[in-house]
Amino acid sequence: MADSATKPRVLVVEDEDNIAIALDYLLTREGYAHDRVANGSEAMPRIRSDRPDVVLLDVMLPEVSGYEICQDIRMDPDLRGVKILMMTARGSAMERRKGLALGADGFIAKPFELKELREELRRLISDEGNADA
Repeated sequence: MADSATKPRVLVVEDEDNIAIALDYLLTREGYAHDRVANGSEAMPRIRSDRPDVVLLDVMLPEVSGYEICQDIRMDPDLRGVKILMMTARGSAMERRKGLALGADGFIAKPFELKELREELRRLISDEGNADA
């Protein structure tokens, strides 16, 4: 059995408890090691200390937006390998383009289908070895 050192690590940055509970269930079932922060200002210190494989990042957060966090991750060369999957209830094409332009690796609209989220996470994690240097 795999221990938490070999499991892919996901950091959930989500302020809505009901969504975080659903994500916790899915991530546990899929075998990911995961943790959550509920505030945008807590995200970067946690990302720098934990170096997750994937950040599941809400766009609209208290204090610091998901877009700002995405940009901060991409500007930090030490975090080059961190994948970003953005989530938003405002799933317009413009929101998606903005997230991808800032360096997100994927974008998912809320409410999301668990199957779609599961597939996106698998795609990002299996892509990990193929990251552009």
